[in-house]
Amino acid sequence: MTDIFVNLPTADLERSKAFYTALGCELNPLFTDENAACVVWDENIYFMVLTREFFATFTDKEVADPRTTAQALTALSRPSRDEVDAVLAAGIAAGGVEPRPAQDYGFMYSRDLEDPDGNVLEFLYMDPQAATQGPEAYLAEQAQQ
Repeated sequence: MTDIFVNLPTADLERSKAFYTALGCELNPLFTDENAACVVWDENIYFMVLTREFFATFTDKEVADPRTTAQALTALSRPSRDEVDAVLAAGIAAGGVEPRPAQDYGFMYSRDLEDPDGNVLEFLYMDPQAATQGPEAYLAEQAQQ
């Protein structure tokens, strides 16, 4: 089994903790202190939200400002379009921003959410047939209907 840890810089750790818990995440207190918060998305996915200063200790490169520079887009699937919309609503209510309109490709529905620091989370729902057989199979079946 592989666990995924996504490290995100923040200018305000308390604000980030409030934002991610508003999305329904929990904090792991064993790995949360004044420099970092371990945000548990599910049993295998974690966001390590790190103060910018602490984040910088993990790299010799300049730490990008996520408000002006996109370095990564973290995409998380949801089990339905309604759940994509619900997590976006919770994120916006907690201080996040939706930087662009929803993308609807028929087989996939996607919305972006920027956390208060500008880190981009993509939430998407993909039709199960498209996920297992590819988008072409889904689109071909839809054309026959």
